[in-house]
Amino acid sequence: MQQFLYPDRNQWSEIAARPVQSLAEIEVRVQPVMDRVKADGDSALKAFTLQFDGVELSQFTVQEQEFEEAAQLVSDDLKQAIQVAIDNITIFHQQQFQEEMPIETEPGVLCWRKWVGIEKVGLYIPGGTAPLFSTVLMLAIPAKLAGCKTVVLCSPPNKEGKIHPAILYAAQLCGVQQVFKVGGAQAIGAMTFGTETVPQVYKIFGPGNQYVTAAKQLAMKAGVAIDMPAGPSEVAVVADFTANPDFIAADLLSQAEHGADSQVVFVTTDEALLEKVKAAVEEQVSILPRMEFARKALDNSRMILLESLEEAMDFINEYAPEHLILQVAAPELLAPLVINAGSVFMGHFTPEAAGDYASGTNHTLPTNGYARAYSGVSLDSFVKKITFQSISEAGLKKLGPVIETMAAAESLQAHKNAVSIRLKALK
Repeated sequence: MQQFLYPDRNQWSEIAARPVQSLAEIEVRVQPVMDRVKADGDSALKAFTLQFDGVELSQFTVQEQEFEEAAQLVSDDLKQAIQVAIDNITIFHQQQFQEEMPIETEPGVLCWRKWVGIEKVGLYIPGGTAPLFSTVLMLAIPAKLAGCKTVVLCSPPNKEGKIHPAILYAAQLCGVQQVFKVGGAQAIGAMTFGTETVPQVYKIFGPGNQYVTAAKQLAMKAGVAIDMPAGPSEVAVVADFTANPDFIAADLLSQAEHGADSQVVFVTTDEALLEKVKAAVEEQVSILPRMEFARKALDNSRMILLESLEEAMDFINEYAPEHLILQVAAPELLAPLVINAGSVFMGHFTPEAAGDYASGTNHTLPTNGYARAYSGVSLDSFVKKITFQSISEAGLKKLGPVIETMAAAESLQAHKNAVSIRLKALK
């Protein structure tokens, strides 16, 4: 990890830079994939699946028998753990629904909003080096709670042409029945344009590598909404002298192991702790099964020593991390200072992994600084809010002249006439 001791504020933006390729460079490689899927449908998917996943498929749809086989392959312990996670995620997301009552903005003028689930949504579940069955829960549960009528799930197949059994088990448990063995940019293309097999959707959700992220950006240009431009994983840890260096190292490595393009940041006010964390990271990374990924991520990661926790929070808000862990004596004092972060984990015994799996919050979060403007996935992400209004005759008599005056000032005579003709009818 690169080390910065008391860096000047004018260096912060450079220190906060992510190790990502130019989106324009990646789009040049992804655009032909999207174009071919749009033009050739399933035949393009077959070709790209053979090219990128190394397997030739005769069909992409997961059959009922495959769901049944997957359930047999998932251990009882994992099934129980998944059920606990489902319960907690459901409880947290259910509480996000808010029934809105009509508001009388003035006598005779009623306005209100109606929550409507997005009819067709697509869920992308990475399944390459790490089969993220937990992401199925994070996306399918709020989709079902929101009342989305069509839920499509795409995940890449392995060399045997199968999706990881835990992904299929989680999908079935969450009520997702349309599951397809398609990964990468071609999966995003399939859900964007539709193919003979994969339905077109209105909004695409889910994390992925930089190619998947670029494909989602291109999907937006084609008129399909996305959850957010999420890319490689990241975490920032802020710690003081009360923190346990082993805890910090474990939290940093929990994100570094995602992939070589991940980034982790450690910010502290205690120089001695900085050295202890450095040693702990080296000790723990050496025994990780995904050590190679973690070490590459650490090459692009940061350890930063600053004067105060207030200054540390200033840096964090400039960095805008996907995950923020506050391993300090009084995290409740720092929490109000958080402006830009995807999800915050407070205290020494709140690992980021809890949010990844089972505490209840959603782990699909903005990365690459997008936490400055985006929220993580929630029930809101799967619904539209349609406004309604109803104006009585008395209401229009009072509000009408206001509308006429404003329309005339904007030189929009037809707008004014739409009110004036009604007011004349009421005389």
